[in-house]
Amino acid sequence: MESGKQGGIQLLLAAEQEAQSIVNASKNDKMTRMKQAKLEAEKDISDFRAQVEADFQRKVAETSGDSGANVKRLEVETEEKINTLTSESSRISTEVVQMLMRHVMSVKT
Repeated sequence: MESGKQGGIQLLLAAEQEAQSIVNASKNDKMTRMKQAKLEAEKDISDFRAQVEADFQRKVAETSGDSGANVKRLEVETEEKINTLTSESSRISTEVVQMLMRHVMSVKT
């Protein structure tokens, strides 16, 4: 009877060790899969960042390429407005002076 109990205990210990090794192997497999998933996620993130950065650089290049044309257009528009204002001020300056003189010279008593 004693040997039957001993054999049962030995069998239980062997089964526990086998179960422990299965659990450890499963944990190791899980860690390996987690590391692999992390590496794949980092690669995907890196690829996405590179794509977004390339799109951004392309848009910057497109808009800055037009910058010279915009500056030239604004210079032309500004020059036209300055010329218009100068000619208008020259045209009405005598009228403005006369109006100011009339108001200054007329004294209400």
